[in-house]
Amino acid sequence: MRIRHLILSTLFLLCGLSAWASSVHLSVQSGRGKREIGVGDLFYISYEVTDIEDAPDRPTNVPGAKILYFERTGQTSRFSSVNGRTTQSFSYTYTLTLKAVKEGSFSYGPVSVGGVKSNSVNYSIGAEAGNSQQATPGSSQSAAPDASSSKSEGPRFIGKGDGNLFLKADVSRTSAYEQEALVYTVKLYTTYDAIKFIGATAAPKFEGFVVEESKDVSTSLNYETYNGKTYATAIIARYIIFPQMQGQLKVLGNTYTVSVDEREYYHDPLWGNLSVPKPLQLNVTPNDLSINVKPLPSPVPANFSGGVGQFNISSELPSQNFLSNQAASVIYTVSGTGNLKYVKLPDLNALYPPQLEVYSPTPEVNANVGRTNVSGTARFDYSFMPLEAGTFSIPKVELVYFNPLTGKYETSTAKGYTINVGKGKGSEKSQTRGMLAFRPELLKVGDNLSLSHKPWITSFGYWLFFIIPVLLVIGASVYYSAYLKANADLLAVKSRKASKVARLRLKKAALCMRKKEVDKFYDEMLAALWGYLSDKLKMPTSELTRQNVSDKLSESGIPEAKTNDLIALIDDCEFAKYAPAATKADMNPVYEHGVNVINSLEEAFKQVKSDKNEK
Repeated sequence: MRIRHLILSTLFLLCGLSAWASSVHLSVQSGRGKREIGVGDLFYISYEVTDIEDAPDRPTNVPGAKILYFERTGQTSRFSSVNGRTTQSFSYTYTLTLKAVKEGSFSYGPVSVGGVKSNSVNYSIGAEAGNSQQATPGSSQSAAPDASSSKSEGPRFIGKGDGNLFLKADVSRTSAYEQEALVYTVKLYTTYDAIKFIGATAAPKFEGFVVEESKDVSTSLNYETYNGKTYATAIIARYIIFPQMQGQLKVLGNTYTVSVDEREYYHDPLWGNLSVPKPLQLNVTPNDLSINVKPLPSPVPANFSGGVGQFNISSELPSQNFLSNQAASVIYTVSGTGNLKYVKLPDLNALYPPQLEVYSPTPEVNANVGRTNVSGTARFDYSFMPLEAGTFSIPKVELVYFNPLTGKYETSTAKGYTINVGKGKGSEKSQTRGMLAFRPELLKVGDNLSLSHKPWITSFGYWLFFIIPVLLVIGASVYYSAYLKANADLLAVKSRKASKVARLRLKKAALCMRKKEVDKFYDEMLAALWGYLSDKLKMPTSELTRQNVSDKLSESGIPEAKTNDLIALIDDCEFAKYAPAATKADMNPVYEHGVNVINSLEEAFKQVKSDKNEK
């Protein structure tokens, strides 16, 4: 019996020593719980690095796939004590997230980490799966687990969850007024042991909304019972959204990649029941939402400011004594919660006395995106100039806004002032008094007069002074008529100038790239691309979708390859905007790609127009 125990202890020691030797192991996992990888699917290559402190380099090329991001997603440590000797081992898990782009059989590896080479892994990419094999965003159903799949594959997962992990989207109100602030949240529910990574692989689609992203999300897990089952929960995204039109508006959930630890249990003859953590990556999409947006009640007041929320206006005048022809200022401050950025004050030139000339400012908005609303202040610094001396009244200024809590239009008033204006420099009007006496020496008459002198009025040069202005007026009229005709169709004008406007936006993106402002760079790139399409295709930005763009470009005769290149660039920019910072540092290729795409599309539109003219 002692011999048996001695043999078993020796075997365990040898296994432990061999397991703790430095090593690098690669493995391939298909995304969404599929056994096979199809074109367009996400899949993963995991690096298991044991007893090596060095981190693997981020790969630059993977056959048949596009690299999305590369992150460390797990860490484990092991200790062993045999005959008083304690040994320690550790391992790190790195996950390479990929998108399949080409059919075929491929091989990846080996890679080297800290001088240790890994194995190579083989994988096959099949044809793109049909709609019936993929989860449709917004669908409420999930694919059932494949009964024939082995346990080592982990949970089969498509779409909303497999009961162990899912996302749930909620909005504060499903019926609201135009411009009313709504809170859109995405909450994670999980029963897995540990959440190691959460990353958005696409942006949510807010159709017909202005969006402000809130940073008020969960920093730790809470526990909640849902449908009779206890889950660890966390709010992973929160947005304040403002509907811009009435009707049924939709919010389409975006896709997240979540890395978790799954427990695998097994029975050991010596030690009994044991469990080990197994890294698992899931792709999950929250449910879609539909919001009924009501128009603001009629009649809308004539002096409505456009504000929807709760607001207050105040005024500030540093002094009430001024001099004429010298600039002064009065400050109006609007504070509160709601669509603060869209509040406008009445036309003060119509309210102020004519002796005060008022200059409209650009408001300074200091808004904070909070947990349930957007709050802050908007400062309007109006400059005015008294034109005359005297006593004048600066009237009260009313701010009319709509309060969705009461369902009524409400008014906040800023106090008025009485000011005293004294005479300033340049305020006196000089007058010339008396009569000018005629002085003959001012007009001296010479002796060179001739009887043959012809008046200048009879010369051709004299009449040119009348002919030339008449011709200029006629030419200007013809030009102006042609200009009005060419610019009568505002959408056509925007379409002609789409390329110019897009290049101006790309210049802003280039400036952000030089300043290392990554998030602003991708915002400007997306604004340039979507704005170009909106102007060129004569469609509002809110109605643009990838399918609409593809259909419109196809109807315009644009080659499919150019359309696909454009859609791919938009996808890259939207993904990079929400991807981790380490994956979007290199902005120059994206910028050059954007310039080439717009130039290519512009040339294609010109070629199509040229072909039509030839016919």
